[in-house]
Amino acid sequence: MLLAELADTSRDVAATSARTEKVALLAELFRTAEPAEAPVVITYLAGRLPQRKIGVGWSTLRDPVPPADEPRLTVLEVHDALGRIAVVSGKGAQAERKRLLRELLSAATGAEQRFLFGLISGELRQGALDAFAVDGLSAAAGAAPADVRRAVMLGGSLGAVAEALLARGPDALADFRLEVGRPVQPMLAQTAKDVDEALDRLGPCAIEEKLDGIRVQVHRDGESVRVFTRTLDEITDRLPEVVAAARDLTAERAVLDGELIALGEDGRPRPFQETAGRVGSRLDVTGARATLPVSPVFFDLLLVDGRELLTLDTAERHAELARTVPEPLRVRRLVVEDPADDAARVRARAFADEVLARGHEGVVVKGLDSAYSAGRRGASWLKVKPVHTLDLVVLAAEWGHGRRTGKLSNLHLGARRPDGTFAMLGKTFKGLTDVLLAWQTERLQELAVQDDGWVVTVRPELVVEIAFDGVQRSTRYPEGVTLRFARVLRYRDDKTAAEADTVETVLAFREGR
Repeated sequence: MLLAELADTSRDVAATSARTEKVALLAELFRTAEPAEAPVVITYLAGRLPQRKIGVGWSTLRDPVPPADEPRLTVLEVHDALGRIAVVSGKGAQAERKRLLRELLSAATGAEQRFLFGLISGELRQGALDAFAVDGLSAAAGAAPADVRRAVMLGGSLGAVAEALLARGPDALADFRLEVGRPVQPMLAQTAKDVDEALDRLGPCAIEEKLDGIRVQVHRDGESVRVFTRTLDEITDRLPEVVAAARDLTAERAVLDGELIALGEDGRPRPFQETAGRVGSRLDVTGARATLPVSPVFFDLLLVDGRELLTLDTAERHAELARTVPEPLRVRRLVVEDPADDAARVRARAFADEVLARGHEGVVVKGLDSAYSAGRRGASWLKVKPVHTLDLVVLAAEWGHGRRTGKLSNLHLGARRPDGTFAMLGKTFKGLTDVLLAWQTERLQELAVQDDGWVVTVRPELVVEIAFDGVQRSTRYPEGVTLRFARVLRYRDDKTAAEADTVETVLAFREGR
C-alpha cells in the first residue's frame, strides 16, 4: 500500500463527522491493505507510531524539504525508515536522525509530508479511533463487529487481529482467546456520584474497596509468573514479592486481576506516588523491596486451571477467587442482595465510610450478575469516590511568574471528544508542589510543539488526574463548560490520552447524571 492512499484516507476521515462515512472510508482502505501492512496502517490512522518515540523534535521537523513529484513510498518502507531513525544513538545521533528524516521526507509528496509531520509530532488527530477501525475492519473482512471487539480485547492488539483477519477471514478470530501469559485489556468502571445511586442502578451487587494503587494482571503457569500493568506492559522483574505470592496460590494456572499497594506499619496505604515509584523502579529491586514492599490485592479471577471465567457472573467468579486466593490477598467486600432494603443500604453506606476511614479512595460497586467485559468501561461496575475527579489531557501550559518564574505552571486541560480531538475545559495551577512543577516543566518541554513566550503548546499525551467541585457554564471554552476549583492530584503515567475522560462524562457532572 502506498503511503499516499493512507494519507488520503486520513484526510477524508478527518473531513467528515459522520460515523458511517468514517467506517466506510476505513473499510475501503482495509480491503486494499496486505495483512502484513495492517498493524502499521491501524497504528498510523490512530495517530501513533509503532516505535512510540523516534527522537525527533519540532526543531528537526520545521526545516522544509522539497517534496517528491509523484507518490512512491509504501507504508512498510516508511515504517522501516522510522525504525532506523528510532535506533540511532551515540555521538552525532541528532545529526544522523535529521539526515535520515530528510531522506525520507524527500521521497514524500507534499500531502505525504503533511501526514508524516502530523504523525511524528503527535498532532495527527483525524478521528480514526480504534472503535471506527474495528467497525471498518469488520466490514472489510465480513466479520461481526462484536466478534472483532472480543478478539481485540483478548488479543490485546487491534493490529494483530487485523493482520490475522485480513489473512484468513473471520475464522481467524477463534485464535484470540484468553491464554495464560498473554495479557488482556482490563475491565473498567463508570462513575456514580454516591453509593445510593450505584445501588439504584445495579440492583443486587457487591461493594468492594477501591485501592489507590497500581492495577495489575497476574498470570501464573506453574512456577512461571508474569505481571502486567493495565497498559499491558510487563513488570515482573520489579516485583519479586508478587511473584512469590502468586506461586503460593492453590491453582497451578490462573489469570488474576488486582491492585498493587504499599501499606504503612499501621496498615494504611502509603501515598500513591510512593507505590508508583516503587513499581516504576528497575534498579536495585532487592533494596527497593526491603525499603517499600508492595502487596497484591486481587478482586477478580479470569481463568483458573484451564477454565475461562469471563462469561461467568461476578458472584460465580468471586466464589472461584475465594477458593484460589487466601483472604489476606483478596479485596474487602460487602454483598448487598436487596438494595431496596433500608437496613442493607445503611450497611452499604457504612462500609463505604469504613473504606474511606482506612485511607482508601472509595468503593467499586459491581452487579452480581455481570460478566467480565475485558477492555470495556462497563455499566455494571461503578466507582464511587468522595471527591469528583477526572482524568484529563494537558494541552498546553503557561510560564509562571513570581516564585514560579521559569516553571511551566498553569495547565490547559482537555477532555476527549468522540472524534479523538480534545476540548479545553479550563486551566489550573493549584495543587502543584515544587517537585511536581519541576518535573512537569521538564516533561512538557519535551512534548512542546510551540512556544510563544507565554504559552507552550504540547502534544496531547500527558494525562493528569484533576479534582474539582463541580461543572459550570462558561462561554470561554468550546463545550460551554468549565471546572469549578480544579486542582491537580497527580499525573497518571498508567493511562494514555485515549483513556482520558470524555466530554460526555464532564457534561454528565453538570447535568447531575
